[in-house]
Amino acid sequence: MYNFLYKLVFRLHNCERGFESKTKHSLLIKRSSQYRFRGTVKGERVTNEDSMPGLERLADQLGKTKLRPVHEWHPASTGDMALRIARNGTWYYRDSPINRRRLVRLLASVMRKDDDGYCLVTPTEKLRIRVEDVPFLIVEMEQDGAGDTQRLLFRTNVDDVIAVDEHHPIVVTNDPLTGEPSPYVRVRDRLDALISRPVFYQLADLAVERDGTHSGELGVWSCSSFFVLGQSS
Repeated sequence: MYNFLYKLVFRLHNCERGFESKTKHSLLIKRSSQYRFRGTVKGERVTNEDSMPGLERLADQLGKTKLRPVHEWHPASTGDMALRIARNGTWYYRDSPINRRRLVRLLASVMRKDDDGYCLVTPTEKLRIRVEDVPFLIVEMEQDGAGDTQRLLFRTNVDDVIAVDEHHPIVVTNDPLTGEPSPYVRVRDRLDALISRPVFYQLADLAVERDGTHSGELGVWSCSSFFVLGQSS
C-alpha cells in the first residue's frame, strides 16, 4: 500500500549502510505527470556555490527551494511510518540514523503538518511520522546590512534558506522550570525550525534594546521587523 515512501527510505538507507557495493547507482524512484525523483548511492555533487562567501551563498539560494504542492494532495491511503526526527535534527528510520543528506532533503520536501501531526505525503499516500520537537534545525546565519534595515538569512539542516521577516518570524519560548530559552523560526506553512545554540549566540551578539513602550525587550531587527529574544536584566 505504501510502496513509494517505504521503498525510497529502505533502498537508499540500506545503500548507505553498505548493503550495495557499487560506487554509484541511479535509482529511479517514481515517475508521474506531477513529480520525478532521482538519487545516487554514493557521493554528492559539488558546485561552485560551496566556495562562495557565506552571505553571498545564502543570498543566492534564497527563494530557490522547489516546494511540492503537498497541500493539494489528499490521498486515500494513510498509515504510520517508523521514521522519527529528533530534537537535534537527526532523522531516524527504525531507530537507525539516516546520514544521507539527499534522502533527508527529499523526504523533507514532501512533509506537512496536519491537525493529526506531521506526515509525509505524495499524491497516493500519507504516512504519519514522529517529530520530537520541530522538524528542522537552523545551522547557519548570515547578516546583511546593519541596524533596523538589516536582513538575517537562515539556513536549515535540509538547506532551506529563509530571510527572517513577518512571514518567517522568530519566536522564543522559555522552559517554565529552568527558564532556558528555546528559539524557533517559521520555515514554511506550519513547519518550524529550532535555532541551534551557536546561531542563537550569534543572534544574541546582534541583540539591541527596543525603544519606546516596550523598553527592556532585547531582540534583533530583520527586514524592518523587530523580533524579541528576551528581556534585559
